[in-house]
Amino acid sequence: MSEPKRLFFAIELPATVREQIISWRAAHFPPEAGRPVAAENLHLTLAFLGDVSADKQQALIALAGRIRQPGFTLSLDDAGQWLRSRVVWLGTRQSPRGLLQLANILRAQAARSGCYQSPQPFHPHVTLLRDASHAVAIPPPGFGWSFPVTEFALYASSFSRGRTRYAKLQRWTLTD
Repeated sequence: MSEPKRLFFAIELPATVREQIISWRAAHFPPEAGRPVAAENLHLTLAFLGDVSADKQQALIALAGRIRQPGFTLSLDDAGQWLRSRVVWLGTRQSPRGLLQLANILRAQAARSGCYQSPQPFHPHVTLLRDASHAVAIPPPGFGWSFPVTEFALYASSFSRGRTRYAKLQRWTLTD
């Protein structure tokens, strides 16, 4: 029997957007502000699932494959900090309905499948910095990146040699 995997559903950021965000982050947050999330790990989590058995993983894959929803445009135009979790994030001022619907469907399916669900409401965000133990200055409005979201994916998270790595296990295309 295989070990459970730490899984989550997420939206991958386009490479050009990731590169622009990394440059923006470097220009606006000093190194002592927190530990930067690696460029390849930048994503927007739709549903965190926790440790999932192989059987539950297959059930979640089947359920995700049944989702029929149009794509949408995502604008990352807000930023903030959660002091308690020591995270600096990039998010949306106005979440598109398609994003909220997709996250709600995936979170509901995960809960029905017995997977962990956070009691916190869904707050779409991309984690920029971890271990931000002190308040940081958030850049004023005026920044932003928009891109079409045409797919979502299931990822596995692993930690080895002091690094967190995300592996895309499967992806699904949103309908036109």
